Amino acid sequence: MISVFDLFKIGIGPSSSHTVGPMVAAARFLSLLGERLTDVRQVRVDLYGSLSSTGKGHATDSAVILGLLGHQPRTIDSTKTEQYLADVLDNQRLTLGSTHSIAFIYDRDIVWYDDITLPHHPNGMSLQALMNDGEKITETYYSIGGGFVVDSQEIRAGNPLSEDENSSPFPYPFTLASELAALCEAKSMSIAEIMQLNETAIRSEDEVRDYLNEIWDVMQACVAEGCKKDGILPGGLNVKRRAKALYDSLSKEYGKSSDGGLLAMDWVDLYALAVNEENAAGGKVVTAPTNGAAGIIPAVLHYYRGFIPSFSYQGVREFLLVAGAVGALIKQNASISGAEVGCQGEVGSACAMAAAGLAHVLGGSVAQCLNAAEIGLEHNLGLTCDPIAGLVQVPCIERNAMAAVKAINAARLALRGDGSHHVSLDKAILTMKETGKDMMDKYKETARGGLAVYADNRIPTASVGVVVGFSQC
Repeated sequence: MISVFDLFKIGIGPSSSHTVGPMVAAARFLSLLGERLTDVRQVRVDLYGSLSSTGKGHATDSAVILGLLGHQPRTIDSTKTEQYLADVLDNQRLTLGSTHSIAFIYDRDIVWYDDITLPHHPNGMSLQALMNDGEKITETYYSIGGGFVVDSQEIRAGNPLSEDENSSPFPYPFTLASELAALCEAKSMSIAEIMQLNETAIRSEDEVRDYLNEIWDVMQACVAEGCKKDGILPGGLNVKRRAKALYDSLSKEYGKSSDGGLLAMDWVDLYALAVNEENAAGGKVVTAPTNGAAGIIPAVLHYYRGFIPSFSYQGVREFLLVAGAVGALIKQNASISGAEVGCQGEVGSACAMAAAGLAHVLGGSVAQCLNAAEIGLEHNLGLTCDPIAGLVQVPCIERNAMAAVKAINAARLALRGDGSHHVSLDKAILTMKETGKDMMDKYKETARGGLAVYADNRIPTASVGVVVGFSQC
């Protein structure tokens, strides 16, 4: 079982698997060194597979350095990351855990292995500390999507998904949607109620409530920040921020009826764009369930807040609990990693989660909520992950807007039915997993195919070579 505390994480952009995960891994490596930290002479970072091929565009190098400095995704001041990095890169000195200074030469100490993938996951990395006495301490980490990180020992022990030692067992465990539905029926409870009882079995009600409120606060702050800023996103693609101009335009039109009744969808587009532009710029976001799909759930929640009269903060918390249940099902039975199954695992999962959450707060039954999730996931099957230059910008930003609208439609379709559907959510999740296995690696966050090659105006249209992204460093 996966706790909502694990599934929804507060971090920085642009990627949960390539930025948040590597930062967490670097911080864990500091903990591994423990009291021997002051005996370290040099640290080397080896990046493999997708972490290497799109790592520069996803700021993986920056994230590892920040993690080695002792920063954590949830608490780092994202407005000062350039300052933190400049201190290291300009002086070629890195202060491990803010306590022990060592020489750090970027081109020597970070090594990229585009063509080598470690055995357990495409997002693999190895950290090695050379000690003063000549000993080498090495650990391998896998960033398996959504900010989840496992090391080599955890892989051998069975690859646990949860980072929280207390998150299992829950009193009402489930691994399949059919089991969840049966639990709800047997206990005469909603999905939100089952999830709430699971969470409060390991934490106080106040802790659960406060964390869910914090998640919503960060989502709102992210939208607000995105609506204030214009200019060009970093990375070299010269992608222009659009959220501020769209916000200004929509604010003038609010309340007018000349839009054919679709003005709400324009606002949903805005909310998603605002979040993902902030993510692309390295701002503070919530992995929901990943950074690449971080705009979908906030956009649908803002739709609930702005256009549904029954909005309440309790509804927001229940929305997140239901969305978390669907995300846990997908994480346990398939993947939320674009490097593993393509963007269907990121945007598709977030769309399913948002659809279920919205269906619940609109009064949907358990069956209707699961139906909404199935519709959202089914109609993202096969979605590739092919970010241009390895940056989480094109097509990622617009893709969040499209999926947010799709999630609302999925919820509305499900609420017009009785919850029965030909394809179950369990079957849709299994299909997504199998589709990901069959998908060619060049369409799974490697920047070697699709739009990453043929829509990159920095290279000839006919080129089929690897497109190397721009380092945030």
